[in-house]
Parts: sequence; structure tokens; C-alpha cells
Amino acid sequence: MAAIFNFRSDIMQYENSLRPFALKLTKSREASEDLIQDTFYRALANCEKFADGTNIKAWLFTIMRNIFINNYRRKQKSKTVSDTSENQYLLNSAGTEKNRAERSFLAADIEQAMQEVSVDFTEPFMMYYKGFKYQEIAEKLDLPLGTVKSRIFFARKELQNRLKNLGIDNSAV
Repeated sequence: MAAIFNFRSDIMQYENSLRPFALKLTKSREASEDLIQDTFYRALANCEKFADGTNIKAWLFTIMRNIFINNYRRKQKSKTVSDTSENQYLLNSAGTEKNRAERSFLAADIEQAMQEVSVDFTEPFMMYYKGFKYQEIAEKLDLPLGTVKSRIFFARKELQNRLKNLGIDNSAV
């Protein structure tokens, strides 16, 4: 029992060293605290596997990294749905598609809002939307590159304002 207590105090001194690494991995303070707690739990549960003379700090970092990777893989796996058809394709369900009717209403609202935006702005914006590069748009419209970029920016802002006036927020688009 005394050996486990000594081991516990040995690993606890590295908590401040583990915190930045956990925060870097998780990008969340709460998740990083959970990761640190899981790391210490796993280290204490496997203290008999620790060999004397091994770098304990590196051992803890390895445990933390492995826990993070395993949790990440588990989350990704839970997002995958298995198709039971003959070919048994795996489908990723991370992105769900909106209802087509909802999308057509949204498209009509966007089209209406675009008609209210100045033609000087909509032409470069629509070309950019269709995949033209800034330089290509500038050459086709015989405009300076900076003007093209600013018109696309202002078209986007104007479109956002018009959609907001129609009651459509950015998350719906």
C-alpha cells in the first residue's frame, strides 16, 4: 500500500506538465481536465507495469496521448453507420443533409436577396461562387484585383444582411 501511495505522489508532481499538452490535444479546458484525470487513473491502475528506471514523465505523456487517440477513434467510429445492402458500404453519418423542400425554400430566399444586391457586386460574387479565381474575374470584368475582392466581400455582407432581414441566420445557409 505504501508503494502505491509513493507512486501516486510521484505521478501527481507531473500534473502541471501534463496540463498544457492535454489542452493542446482537446482544445477545451474541461475536456483537458477529464483527460488528465483519465491519465492518472490509468497510470494508477497499471502501476505494476511501470518499470523502475523508466522516465515516468514520458510514460504519463504516452498514456495521455493513447487515451486521447482511442477516444477520438471511438467518436469517429460511432459516427459511421453500416449499410446492410449486398455491397456493405460504410457510410459516414457526420453530415446530415437537410430536407430538400427546406433547401428549395432557402434557395428561393437567397435568389430573392441576391436580386436586391447591386449588379456591380453580384456579378463578381456569382463568378467567384461558380469557381472563378479572383485574378480570372478581374481579367474578365477588366477590374483591378482589389476592386474584385472588395466587391465580393461587400456582396457577401449585403447578402447576409438581406437574408437576416428575411429571418434567415448564417447557420441556416
